[in-house]
Amino acid sequence: MIEHFTPREIEAMRPAGRFVADALATLREEVGVGTNLLEIDARATELIAAAGATSCYVDYHPSFGAMPFGKVICTSVNDAALHGLPFDYDLSDGDLLSLDFAVAVDGWVADSAVSFVVGQARDEDLRLIETTERALAAGIAAMRPGGKLGDVSAAIGEVCRGVGYAVNLQFGGHGVGRTMHGDPHVPNDGRAGRGLKLQPGLVIAIEPWLLAGTDRIFTDADGWTLRSADGSRAAHSEHTVALTADGPLVLTQAS
Repeated sequence: MIEHFTPREIEAMRPAGRFVADALATLREEVGVGTNLLEIDARATELIAAAGATSCYVDYHPSFGAMPFGKVICTSVNDAALHGLPFDYDLSDGDLLSLDFAVAVDGWVADSAVSFVVGQARDEDLRLIETTERALAAGIAAMRPGGKLGDVSAAIGEVCRGVGYAVNLQFGGHGVGRTMHGDPHVPNDGRAGRGLKLQPGLVIAIEPWLLAGTDRIFTDADGWTLRSADGSRAAHSEHTVALTADGPLVLTQAS
């Protein structure tokens, strides 16, 4: 079922969005060469506790996960594209790290992701990250009252394909509200003018993610982490966005 929320309910979502944005900014500032992925998860756990928030990940067990996730943040490194399960790994100079974080505050959920390079960055990694960020911005800009959901998907895909990246359609954006994952599914490519009519009150997570050399993925032996089939690197950018009568409102925008 696709939910639409009142302006008052969307206003009530703002604290969750602010917390997720601030937490990701804090983690990005604190993470560096030598930081262990388990330390990132522990720090995220501290931030959640201090805010009185609730993790959306720790007990999450969808059909594509081998068991409950068991951690509060996804840490995807290098060829890991999505759902990176934190493990005992110290980040090395040049690692490409994606952090994906979702929590509930007062029962309302916000979900966001950011990718960055730890230490010295390679040009090709920066290009990959920047493409996901531009695709995210294009998808948000296409989220207009009276438009169609396909407009959002098409805008994302146009940016990604325009610089030569293939787009995987297995995982994409999704509805957000009282739960982390709901309808509608938001593919990262599509046809403009098709699909759900965009009406004020819709709240979705828009999340372009790309692999540098392929559009194929496989599940790691940990039962969660999705990796590129060819070992190429991945990047992921995401915001929770509410559609208002005046256009898109990014709830997870850093202040």
